[in-house]
Amino acid sequence: MHGAIPTRSISWGDMNHIEQEIIHHTRQWVSQVVIGMGFCPFAAKPFQEDRIRYVVLTDGSLQHLLERVIREAYHLDEHPDTETTLILLPDQYPDFLDYLDVLDLAEQLLIDQDYEGIYQIASFHPLYQFADTAPDDPANYTNRSPYPMLHLIREASITRVLEHYPDPESIPERNRALTREKGLVAMMALREACLSGQ
Repeated sequence: MHGAIPTRSISWGDMNHIEQEIIHHTRQWVSQVVIGMGFCPFAAKPFQEDRIRYVVLTDGSLQHLLERVIREAYHLDEHPDTETTLILLPDQYPDFLDYLDVLDLAEQLLIDQDYEGIYQIASFHPLYQFADTAPDDPANYTNRSPYPMLHLIREASITRVLEHYPDPESIPERNRALTREKGLVAMMALREACLSGQ
């Protein structure tokens, strides 16, 4: 089934072990898919320098998630060496439309807390679907992560990097073309390999 969220087999006895495994899966995805496929030309440097912060949320409440979004904005304020934060939601918002509703709330919260223009949120989800694509379009795999996540990004960093990158507007379309050339089965297998630790 093309739209199924990948399953994982984890013993729930050790929460710290679970969180480390979720982070490991996500790091594999960043390394092998985001960087390996060249989806984001700016991801390799902070990944190699270990400047990406991974936060696993297992509390299912919306209030806790929104509070964490602001806490992570504070963390980025206070820790300039941390380039970006991935808030991972392994057991929350499996429905993509529900996730989009939460994303809207998180983005509005940043605006309400005067973070507009300072941080932005990039969206990734196991069932991500662009508005102009079919569910089984390989192009959706540019944003199909192992787990639902909210990615807090420093806008200043994006501006700084794009100043030295030729034709940044072509990146999304190039990525779509690349995934379609690779094909749905290959893109599905690539993400599954991140979950299996291969």
